[in-house]
Amino acid sequence: MDDTPQEITSLVGREVYSNNGVFVGEVEDLRLNVDGEAVTGLALGNLNTELFADAAHGGQGIIVPYRWVRSVGDVILINDVVERVRQPDDEEDELIA
Repeated sequence: MDDTPQEITSLVGREVYSNNGVFVGEVEDLRLNVDGEAVTGLALGNLNTELFADAAHGGQGIIVPYRWVRSVGDVILINDVVERVRQPDDEEDELIA
């Protein structure tokens, strides 16, 4: 087994998907805990506009906590919790309509 640590910069540019296959965004930067020498979050850009309408149209990104990451390979898989971000607005629209 190769114990060589993976270069954290290799995460930049990778696509991020929920664990059930929905595109979330692309890694633009990393949030680091320098003292603990650990990645604590992934800063995503090029967001899925259906999931993050306000942030995506405003040109802003989001930071996903690294604890949501399930696997890192050619793409990064995270918990599907991010897909529920839009639900409160959807429910609110139903109540207004």
